Amino acid sequence: MPLKILVTAKRVEDPESKIAVAPNGTGIITTGVNYKVNPFDEIAIEEGLRLREKHGGELAVVSIGGESSTAELRAALAMGADRAMLVLHDGPLDPVLVSALLAKVVEAEKPDLVLLGKQSIDDDQNQAAQWLAERLTWPQATCASKVETLESEAEQKRTPGLVLSADGTSLRVVREVDGGVELLDVLLPAVVSVDLRLNKPRFASLPGIMKAKKKEIRQLRSAEMGVDLTPRVVVRKLTEPPRRKGGQRVADVDELYRKLHEEAKVL
Repeated sequence: MPLKILVTAKRVEDPESKIAVAPNGTGIITTGVNYKVNPFDEIAIEEGLRLREKHGGELAVVSIGGESSTAELRAALAMGADRAMLVLHDGPLDPVLVSALLAKVVEAEKPDLVLLGKQSIDDDQNQAAQWLAERLTWPQATCASKVETLESEAEQKRTPGLVLSADGTSLRVVREVDGGVELLDVLLPAVVSVDLRLNKPRFASLPGIMKAKKKEIRQLRSAEMGVDLTPRVVVRKLTEPPRRKGGQRVADVDELYRKLHEEAKVL
């Protein structure tokens, strides 16, 4: 069965860039910082492409941010996404607001599956997918390390306990938990957030890059989407982590034990 898939592509600081906090603590110094698609979202895009290649259908990608986020959407189109949407929003974002805007996009697009990275590497909150599923009242599976669709009767018979949707389709998700893995069967439509070990994203080909330049990126304005744009989470101040102290030489094991016990207080 063809799947209509919606995937997120958030613009984040390149983890290879050197990040420094601004002197007034209101944010980071952006001069000289490179940006890219959130690595977790890249994995979600790759998984969406694989599902589309296997089952047919369409893959649309969406981002929320300023005009600069167009570059990340072009990167997703170059990987093979069919079309892209940019929700223009220049103000601060938190998972509650992101989920509200994404819910409006989902309501208009009516996808069978929404794929998100489990978290973004800039704030690491890991909440947007859960908030989105709650708003849509859709099944959700988080931190997926394996995803597969089960459609045929043969597959269903080989998979005891499979929960099927009315038209015979569902999604099986393997997620890593403490001490092992958990197996979930979710009805479609569903929201799934993906983890690092799910796949290895492909590199964009030269023909893909050339085609991406010609593809239209539809723009939506957050102010016109009927969403309260007041963030629920406000960052008051950023500070650098404490610098590591230099190491110390000890004369013998007795001195090491004493320092660990009396100074570090770890023993």
